[in-house]
Amino acid sequence: MSWFESLILGLVQGLTEFLPVSSSAHLRLTAAFSGWKDPGAAFTAITQIGTEAAVLIYFRKDIGRIISAWSRSLFDKTLRKDHDAQMGWLVIVGSIPIGLLGVTLKDQIEGPFRDLRITATMLVVVGIVIGIADRLAARDETGGKHRAPKQRKTLENLGVKDGLIFGLCQACALIPGVSRSGATISGGLFMGYKREAAARYSFLLAIPAVLASGVFELKDAVEGGHVAWGPTMFATLIAFGSGYAVIAWFMKFISTKSFMPFVWYRIALGIAVIVLVSVGALSPHAGESGG
Repeated sequence: MSWFESLILGLVQGLTEFLPVSSSAHLRLTAAFSGWKDPGAAFTAITQIGTEAAVLIYFRKDIGRIISAWSRSLFDKTLRKDHDAQMGWLVIVGSIPIGLLGVTLKDQIEGPFRDLRITATMLVVVGIVIGIADRLAARDETGGKHRAPKQRKTLENLGVKDGLIFGLCQACALIPGVSRSGATISGGLFMGYKREAAARYSFLLAIPAVLASGVFELKDAVEGGHVAWGPTMFATLIAFGSGYAVIAWFMKFISTKSFMPFVWYRIALGIAVIVLVSVGALSPHAGESGG
């Protein structure tokens, strides 16, 4: 991997990680369209450490409060009903599905799931799902001619059942094209949560999963010696900077705007890739090294 490739791929990772468009799909497609080798699951996981560092800094007050309350509640029973202490447990509970499936499906994630036909299909299908969830949320927020606006849930209403459902939605993002934020936020909208609440929990829930995945891939990369460390670490730094800017923008955007621009973009991109693969202009395995 060249330094120019790492610059572009780092920007793509940072710009798309927190938007409901699938960063793994965009990394895969950027390489395919550019004639580069697929950066691979290891590159994706390591550069995601950069974007998660951006989450840690942006939500540092929330995270510090949650960790403090959760840690103290282990020894003080009176604190176990505290919302922040409960959030600590809910992040752990919500992380179980992707942890189990990530280990179980590791070979598929690094192999068959990276087929561009699967990626394109997921872009379209999940785009439609996000669109439906967005419309349901908008209907509740605005009401109608014969219907008053409906109060949607906040994180104060989050329990173990909903936490596990959020976690299952996040696990779907193991397939390129799904989008971690898209799956978890739309899942939250279907369960009746406010956009900001669903997005906030989505970002917090991603922290242990992404950091664990990154560390796991780092271990394999060190042992296997198959990662270009200079360009990969450079891409990780670029992903951190661009990712932080996107989080700040996205949290403001979703408070007043619809997800529909992302929905139409996903559908258009997915259809374009399907057409290109169908006519033979793009190989479904473009850029794969076979490793």
